[in-house]
Amino acid sequence: RHTHTNSKPNKHDHPPKPCLFPYKMVFLRPHMASNVQVEKNQNESSANVIRRFTKRMQGAGVIPRVRKLRYYTRIKSENVKQKGRLKKLVKAAAYEKELKLGKVQEKAPRRGGR
Repeated sequence: RHTHTNSKPNKHDHPPKPCLFPYKMVFLRPHMASNVQVEKNQNESSANVIRRFTKRMQGAGVIPRVRKLRYYTRIKSENVKQKGRLKKLVKAAAYEKELKLGKVQEKAPRRGGR
């Protein structure tokens, strides 16, 4: 972080994450499209403001989006996807053949709503 008042911030400086003001709570991230803002009422406790803020975050879909982006996954090319689908079809055909010949037992249906 820069210490002088006249020095310029560099590209590694990050904006503050949650900003707490006396009467406002704002969550700003440069890579997110939506901002969530909650204003504190006069007779409202801080815990209630945080609870309302959390509910707004959930309603805006910020939390699932951040959890989804937590780990980077490479996008598979069309060729790789096609090879995977073909492999799956070959395996399914081989299983059907083994099942008809009586070499394997039929798989029990999955339980638990998967």
